[in-house]
Amino acid sequence: MTKVQLASIVAKRAHMPKSAAVEAIDLFLEEIMRALQKGEKVVVSGFGTFAITKVKDKQVVPFGNEQKRTTVKGHKVVGFHPGQPLKKIVW
Repeated sequence: MTKVQLASIVAKRAHMPKSAAVEAIDLFLEEIMRALQKGEKVVVSGFGTFAITKVKDKQVVPFGNEQKRTTVKGHKVVGFHPGQPLKKIVW
């Protein structure tokens, strides 16, 4: 599903213009990104939790070639843990 498709569904179910639904979805996503940028955990009840995780430096060895060790620098990644209602639907 794309953002445009989601906006169409939200607009229809909420009886609102599609442009207002797109704006609401954009604001929702911007606030999630802003919170994650600040290092906060984002919990959407019934859906799941978004959080930033730090990955340490690690050595990578290409398959079958131990002479070519490469270091992957530490970085941050966004993690998602689904909530119980979402788990029940998907699993």
